[in-house]
Amino acid sequence: MLFKQQALLRQKLFVLGSLAIGSLLYLVARVGSLDRLQPLCPIDGRFGPRGQDEIPLRALQFKRGLLHEFRKGNATKEQIRLHNLVQQLPKAIIIGVRKGGTRALLEMLNLHPAVVKASQEIHFFDNDENYAKGIEWYRKKMPFSYPHQITIEKSPAYFITEEVPERIYKMNSSIKLLIIVREPTTRAISDYTQVLEGKERKNKTYYKFEKLAIDSNTCEVNTKYKAVRTSIYTKHLERWLKYFPIEQFHIVDGDRLITEPLPELQLVEKFLNLPPRISQYNLYFNVTRGFYCLRFNIVFNKCLAGSKGRIHPEVDTSVITKLRKFFHPFNQKFYQITGRTFNWP
Repeated sequence: MLFKQQALLRQKLFVLGSLAIGSLLYLVARVGSLDRLQPLCPIDGRFGPRGQDEIPLRALQFKRGLLHEFRKGNATKEQIRLHNLVQQLPKAIIIGVRKGGTRALLEMLNLHPAVVKASQEIHFFDNDENYAKGIEWYRKKMPFSYPHQITIEKSPAYFITEEVPERIYKMNSSIKLLIIVREPTTRAISDYTQVLEGKERKNKTYYKFEKLAIDSNTCEVNTKYKAVRTSIYTKHLERWLKYFPIEQFHIVDGDRLITEPLPELQLVEKFLNLPPRISQYNLYFNVTRGFYCLRFNIVFNKCLAGSKGRIHPEVDTSVITKLRKFFHPFNQKFYQITGRTFNWP
């Protein structure tokens, strides 16, 4: 009797074990499949009702699987032709500003299934050597995409480089231009902080921010300091307006993108004439990192590099006050030109 009970128990354990192993193998296969296909969101309803402007399913299927292989150079010409993939010139460029949140904006826009990003800063229009290589060299630096998708690149140096507006105009006079800005003094300190970190990594000494931002001879703001000049947004924008109407620019609030990204991304979707696809599901606050990270699906999440969100050094309050007073008239003019007002001091 005992022997029969033991045999029955072993049989039950064998069946349960087989089921468990089978389930585990199914989950592994399923996760592997999701990782290859990388759909933006497994729950279709999160993106609202379907419409005529819906992004084709194949774009969702291949965006982070097949396209990733093509970017690595692992695809044959036949595969590229078969899937109707092309390397397109950008239809929109994030032109600046440095330390305004350009990388965060690019990565967040990449959540949209109709957007394909250039992973690296190309520096085509602001670098004479690269520009001399011609527009086809630039095109070949772009990722593979479907014809209906929008390619976007970002190079923050474009905004402040004098030759760039004319060069971009010659490529595409109707291109859409994105500028992401932060409160000018905060941006200048962030700019300084990045340079400071690089100096410290190389065991080099560097001046304090106060010494660079304030002219010791006049005790006034040092406009020769690049971090200060970059924050005079209106001066640079006026140069761009010689070539492009203001309607081709969209100003993104970099400070709000940190604390409340979704409304800013929805404004960009509208500016780019994209169907609304980015939702709160795609953005989650990471308490440890202190800012929002990205959720592409139930498997694939992404946070920005650890170098983002550097701790700023303490700056003398009198210097901060002087800088804010200096930037104030330029800010007012920037509000007037762009039609967007910020709560900057």
